[in-house]
Amino acid sequence: MLPSENKYLTNVSFDTVIFGFTGEELKILVLEYQNTGLFALPGGYIRRDENLLDAAKKGIMRRTGLKTIHLEQFHTFGKLNRSNPEPSKRIAKGLGYEMPDDHWVLDRFITVGYYSLINYNQVRPTPNKFSDSINWYSINNLPPLMMDHEEIVKKALEAIRTDLGKKPIGTNLLPEKFTMKELRKVYEAILDKKLRRTTFQRKILSMDILIRHEKLYTGAANKAPYLYSFDKEKIEKL
Repeated sequence: MLPSENKYLTNVSFDTVIFGFTGEELKILVLEYQNTGLFALPGGYIRRDENLLDAAKKGIMRRTGLKTIHLEQFHTFGKLNRSNPEPSKRIAKGLGYEMPDDHWVLDRFITVGYYSLINYNQVRPTPNKFSDSINWYSINNLPPLMMDHEEIVKKALEAIRTDLGKKPIGTNLLPEKFTMKELRKVYEAILDKKLRRTTFQRKILSMDILIRHEKLYTGAANKAPYLYSFDKEKIEKL
């Protein structure tokens, strides 16, 4: 069944760039619509009886299985030519529906972009009734995305890179305890460049947002690194 105009706001939607970190590279969740070969970011419409943020959180929860989700609104996309009706017609046809030309879903849409940083190992990617699959893709090897979704990914990366100097980005991408090397790899994956180990460690420690714990002994001959966690009280103040 196609979305009913009576239930949803018209001409406004949301799209989400969901980032996860594998330990080596940054990935995002991308879904593929049934019988179309079209790839897209997870997104959706807003019910008339719900808040925009609640709609976006619910959408991510359904796609990932996570209940605790942190979202950052980073940009609004409203170019005149972004709302090409052809992909929506193909999606409907792939589901066995013929969408009339005056259907509200084919009208012009302005979409609100959110990014979310989540723990890759805790996610259970779950497609919705409109999609064949939803999978992780490296940000450096994405499938061709429909409409302006490639621009949305680009803007999300720009926003995260700007936020790196203001917010403790790694809090949602890493396990509760991590090494300084693991944290540095998160920053390197986001910035897409190598960082000097000593400079990075000095800068992070100067932010005074980490708690140092015991050393991580692995039995290897090299020096055991300390484990760290984020100081939640200080982060809340930030």
